[in-house]
Amino acid sequence: MGYELQAVIAADELLRAASREVPGARVVSLQQGLSLMPMTDEVFDGVTDGSDGADLGFWKLPRGFETLLAQWSSAGPVAYVEAEYFGGVGEQRAVVWADGSLALGPLDEPEKKWFSRAVSPISQALRRLGARRSLGEDEFEAVGLDRHRNNEDWASSSTG
Repeated sequence: MGYELQAVIAADELLRAASREVPGARVVSLQQGLSLMPMTDEVFDGVTDGSDGADLGFWKLPRGFETLLAQWSSAGPVAYVEAEYFGGVGEQRAVVWADGSLALGPLDEPEKKWFSRAVSPISQALRRLGARRSLGEDEFEAVGLDRHRNNEDWASSSTG
């Protein structure tokens, strides 16, 4: 079974307020006061502005959206994360904006390279957002990113 995620993650209140201006946005509560907005096709189309924004190396981060994420981060750190795995092999990418500018990354983990869960790109981004792990788990598990396996399931579980 595979795992696929492309999403914006931030503090719940920040993400719910900021996402109101994004057509089709769905926000899902995570643990530790964080929430996730899956990058659905509707959200992608709604935030694509046609600009020549920075190419940060992500699959589904539309150019120009990084400007909006940087603006949102003036209210608190905002991460954009992507992961794709099948059969234990895959990739992760993450980036964090804070105080209106790039604060971490972009970080990536190339295919077939094994890494400690604690230093994975998504765990590092979650730590920057304030997530804390317990013994035997990483930040990814601690906030509940293992609850669903794809963007469609995340979007269908949204609370607003």
